[in-house]
Amino acid sequence: MRAMWFVIRVAQEVATRLGLREVLFRTMQASLMSRLIYIPFDQLNRDYGAMKIAHKDSDHIVLVESQRMLTGRQWHRQRLQFLVSSARHFADELKHEGWQVTYVHSATTIEGLRTIQEQHPGAELVCAVPNSFKLKQQLEEHGATFVENNFFLTSRTLFELWAQKQSTFTMENFYRAQRKRLAILMDGSEPVGGAWNYDAENRLPPPKVHDWGPPLYFTFDDIDNQVASEHSEGAWGKLEGKTWGTTRAEALAQMKHFFTHHFKEFGPFEDAMPDGSWSGHHSLLSPYLNNGLLHASEVVRAALNRFAEGDIPLSSCEGFARQIIGWREYINGMYWFLGEKYCDNNSLNATRPLLPLFHDPEKTQMNCVKSVVSDINERGWTHHIPRLMVLSNLALIAGISPQEFLNWMREVFVDASDWVMVPNVIGMATYADDGVLMTKPYAAGGAYISNMGQFCKSCIYDPKKRTGDDACPFTTLYWDFLDRNSETFSSNHRMFQQMGGLRRLSNLPDVKDRATQVLEGLDAGTI
Repeated sequence: MRAMWFVIRVAQEVATRLGLREVLFRTMQASLMSRLIYIPFDQLNRDYGAMKIAHKDSDHIVLVESQRMLTGRQWHRQRLQFLVSSARHFADELKHEGWQVTYVHSATTIEGLRTIQEQHPGAELVCAVPNSFKLKQQLEEHGATFVENNFFLTSRTLFELWAQKQSTFTMENFYRAQRKRLAILMDGSEPVGGAWNYDAENRLPPPKVHDWGPPLYFTFDDIDNQVASEHSEGAWGKLEGKTWGTTRAEALAQMKHFFTHHFKEFGPFEDAMPDGSWSGHHSLLSPYLNNGLLHASEVVRAALNRFAEGDIPLSSCEGFARQIIGWREYINGMYWFLGEKYCDNNSLNATRPLLPLFHDPEKTQMNCVKSVVSDINERGWTHHIPRLMVLSNLALIAGISPQEFLNWMREVFVDASDWVMVPNVIGMATYADDGVLMTKPYAAGGAYISNMGQFCKSCIYDPKKRTGDDACPFTTLYWDFLDRNSETFSSNHRMFQQMGGLRRLSNLPDVKDRATQVLEGLDAGTI
């Protein structure tokens, strides 16, 4: 900067002699005017997004804590704590590193940006392309300049090129293309080990006796305590202890903990739902990936480096890589490819309001649901199988409005983002898109939950029964769901076996009567 201002002074002297001093000075001063680099709360990374092009000696970093964002919904306390404290820590660390940083509290994001722009007239507002349709539109209308969003391994343009060539949007096809493109677990043109996936090995139920190991917890600092005191009212869920790190260092510590203590057994038990551990052998990295404290490239690199040490089963490494370069990239790509209106889909015409049990685990006697919702109440998190096969499965077979369920999922999970929840809920969880993402609905009775979890033995309901007062509500509603949607599913070849089973059901009228009782009980919070 000093050298540049020296050049300006020399130019001023020359320009003065030519009678152009004032014009030249204003022109060169404008060219050096700092840019306003806006960092959303899900782009907290020094090396990616707009920070990648930022200059410490000239640019001004801006973060906006919007009241509309914080109070617009009944957010989980853990979610608010994680997002806000992470952003404040990020801003504080940048300041200590010598960056010019302004952290704004404002009614809305745009009002906060406008306030800063008034203090820096003429400065260009720059941001990486946002991760949601809504914020992208707001910033476009506000006149922001966008730079590439490189928080994912697959650009939106590259994903669209893939999707346009597909007759069906099968994640497996995308995942295999990713493996080849990124050269991950490949032996030339073939997958390492000779197989693309090890799902058959990665579906073990929880053992009766197993050491799951303790998860990693953190300690609240002054910033954490301040955020907690400000957001203690009006939110849902508990905030007791620090489950989720809020700094880059803590995110890295969580990643190290996973690869040291849990990676080896992650694969075999990734679908298991034990009652003795809320985290199992899962990485707990999704919140940090989704707010930017970790990047997918470094997580995958760490996994491959750990696998190279020789004591990690290929099934665990492949299963973990699939989640990062397969599902995560696929869901983000489909979010943008399917468009903003995709979230409005409701092909099964499901209109039941959200059940009381989703906000109060005491509003159900189903042990699996009570346990999972209690876990969410405690920490704002549960892994993908309880999300899909307990919560989403119940929403699907009970006919809950996909939009109401989507809103709840957005509000209560610490790792929730619009791009995460919309395709997962509308496409995978509730089959509301008529099979655009999934070839068949993820509906199941109590047998699956009984096999993969440890809830049923202490439950008053029997997963083997579909009628009677002690019949498992999942089993009853599963058959009722097939019957209610039989016309829709009769033409789906992937549902041939299930529809055949429905036709052979000898006591369907009794099942439907019991389903009516179950749905009434769920609405009342007594089942």
